[in-house]
Order: sequence, then C-alpha cells, then structure tokens
Amino acid sequence: MQITAIGWALTLGIAVVVLAVDLVATARSPREPTMRESAVTLAAYVGAAIAFGTWVLLAHGHDHGTQFFAGWLTEYSLSVDNLFVFVLLMSALGVPRRHQQSALLIGIVLALVLRGVFIAVGYAMVESFSAIFYVFGAFLVYTAVRLLRSDDEREHPEDSAVVRLARRRLNVGEEFRGLRPWYRTSTGRVVSPMVLVVVALGVTDLLFALDSIPAIFGITQEPYLVLTANVFALMGLRQLYFLLGGLLQRLVYLPIGLAFVLAFIGVKLVLQALHENELPFVNGGSPVPVPQVSSLASLAVIAVALVVTAVASLMRSARDDETSRPDASST
Repeated sequence: MQITAIGWALTLGIAVVVLAVDLVATARSPREPTMRESAVTLAAYVGAAIAFGTWVLLAHGHDHGTQFFAGWLTEYSLSVDNLFVFVLLMSALGVPRRHQQSALLIGIVLALVLRGVFIAVGYAMVESFSAIFYVFGAFLVYTAVRLLRSDDEREHPEDSAVVRLARRRLNVGEEFRGLRPWYRTSTGRVVSPMVLVVVALGVTDLLFALDSIPAIFGITQEPYLVLTANVFALMGLRQLYFLLGGLLQRLVYLPIGLAFVLAFIGVKLVLQALHENELPFVNGGSPVPVPQVSSLASLAVIAVALVVTAVASLMRSARDDETSRPDASST
C-alpha cells in the first residue's frame, strides 16, 4: 500500500486539527454535552470512518479495505472497554460531570500519542524481526486468558503507585477548575486535582496500548492502516461516554467477547509467524505449512463476535432487570 508523503501529512494534519478544535472548544466551555450533540458528533465520526474505509477499499484494493474495517472494529471494541475504566476513574476521583468532558478529551489525546509511539516501535520490530509475531501472538492469548479470569473486576488506575506518589508529593487542592493545572487559594498555590486525573488516564492508556497495538498488527502490518484504524477508533469516544451512560454497565459479556477476539488474533499471529518462520529451532528455520486466515475471514469473525457479545449482554441485562423488579416492588 503506497501512501505519499502528502497523504501522510494530510491525514496527520486533519487529525491534529480536529483534536485541537475539540480541545479548545472544550476548554472554553467545560460542560456536559447534550444527548443530541453526542449522537450527532458520534454519527459523524463513525460515518467518517466508514467513508474512509470505503475509500481504502476502492483506491487500494479489497484486502486493504477489509483490513482497515477489521482493525477499526477491534480497536473500537478495545476502546469501549477502556471507557469502563474511565467511568470508574471519574467516580473514584470525584470529577464533576461538567469537567468530565475535558478529562476524557485529555485521555484521548494521551492515548493517540502513546499509540503513535507504540505503532512506530512495533513497526520497527516487525520489519527487523519477523519472529516478533510469536511474542505478539502469545501476549494476546495471555491477555485473553487474563480477561476471562478477571470476571467483572476492573483495573483501578486511581490507586496505582504513580498516582499515589503524585498525591504524596504534590499539594493537591479540592476544587476542579477546568484544565488549569494549578491555581491560587487563600493558603497559597495548589495543584488542581485534574492533574491526578491526567496521571491516572496516562496509566490507563499505557496499559491499554500494550493490548491494542499487538492486536492491530495481527490484522494488518500496513503502518498507514494501523494508524488510521487507531485514530478513528478513538474519535467519538468522548461522545460515546455521555451517550451510552449506564448502558456501558450492561455490556456484561464484553470481556468475554474481547477475550475471544484477542485469542483469535493471537492464534492468527502465531500461524503467520509459522508461515514466515525464520527461527532455526522451529522446522529447521524453514516456513511451516500452516493454514492462513484471510482479511475477509478475520473481519467476519471479529464482527460476528462483537455483535453476539452485544446482543447477549443486552439480553442478560434485560433478564436481570426483569427478575429484580418484583424484589424492588416488594421492599
């Protein structure tokens, strides 16, 4: 897939402009967006991703188009899982609703920066050492097992060692004042609690980047598609956070669905590593004749897994609501 320097510059420039406009607008007017605003903006971002994927399919071939859509769906589902942790974090750190939009936007910017770094490192590793696919595949399978074993437990980045150190070392105030990192009170200058939120978001984004980057490289090794799939997956998360609200808590089977997707991509990576094998202690350093999973098959498996996960989760939540209703009425 050949992308010119102008194409790269336009893509990065548009992403930076969109984020900059969003950041400035949010900083000037920190408030909770309305349902209509969230729905319209989210629809615009999703529509842009679909339009971009269609352009890739028409301009660069069917295989690249399916790779983008498979990567976008995978990264989007991992980002939705990230929102669960954001919900816990906002509640634990007592972020007011009108300032949560600013915090979420910071989290998205941090995620884009971290994933950009990880993409560059990952691509360099893939280019110089093809056996890294064994490592990526094993890591994704391990992550899938960890998701299944954790049940409904979630990470609490607000209790991480980094955040605890920041609490001890910084004179943290009680009041949130938008994106201002510090402000003055009658007792002197204090650090805004938003700084702790930013630190916790950074820890969260770092942990999720460790999962998402091997996953996307298991679908495509085209750096342009890896980057754009991540950018489109992160765009609109802020609006999704406010639009779905309590619905996020209803996706009870999302960890299982994600575990299946990550395990599938992990196995796909191992098969690819065997197919391109260069390790002397595996089949004498020669490629192993193993079946390969096409981009279209990957897209179908990922899409079906996520749809089944969402439908099953909503059915389970509706059934739980139905069984709990008599108990609620009898009290």
